[in-house]
Amino acid sequence: MMNTVLLAEDDRAIRHALERALTLEGYRVTAVSDGIEALAAAHREHPDVVVLDVMMPGVDGLQVCRVLRAEGDRTPILMLTARVGTADRIEGLDAGADDYVAKPFEVEEVFARLRALLRRAAPGPAPAGPAEPAADGVVEVADLRLDPSARRVWRAGTELELTRTEFDLLELLARNAGIVLDHPTIYARIWGYEFDPGSKNLAVYIGYLRRKVDLEGAVPLIHTVRGVGYTLREG
Repeated sequence: MMNTVLLAEDDRAIRHALERALTLEGYRVTAVSDGIEALAAAHREHPDVVVLDVMMPGVDGLQVCRVLRAEGDRTPILMLTARVGTADRIEGLDAGADDYVAKPFEVEEVFARLRALLRRAAPGPAPAGPAEPAADGVVEVADLRLDPSARRVWRAGTELELTRTEFDLLELLARNAGIVLDHPTIYARIWGYEFDPGSKNLAVYIGYLRRKVDLEGAVPLIHTVRGVGYTLREG
């Protein structure tokens, strides 16, 4: 079945070039030039994945993302942005985006990230790992409880609001609790493409996930093993 893409980009040249490239790649594309049109198209067509330019006039990509997430829409969202500072990336994650590509970009990178988002959004068995799930399928590590089927997570009884990528990353760490996962492994499992030593994606997502999971006064669960990767463990 042909996957559908909603593309919102105000730069006509970029929009037309990307629309053509996506069409040739086998996607059915709806291309719009601003945030208002993007919201209308999302409500009307229910695409499989959304590609949003951050800097659009009027209603920008971040606002579109926030509105969709507030409505309970969990469609994977890839942000296109010329703003590559850490604060800008965190703003995108906070809005509910799943991944981002910095401009200027290679179209093959966009394809790779879209394939990864669509794979993660497709229903399928959860990855196996050494952490034993509870009888009802919930994975438990210390006072962290994660329900993969419902995509819900609690820390010390408090439910946490996570984006799709945050949940996937936390689930991967939880299912491999106590094991140090290196950067290439995490990139391959979560994003579906090879680790680039210059990429900051993982560090940004880990930092943002820590802000939600390692609550003030609680024992930190997410640990950095410098030069190697990350692990989830108590203490």
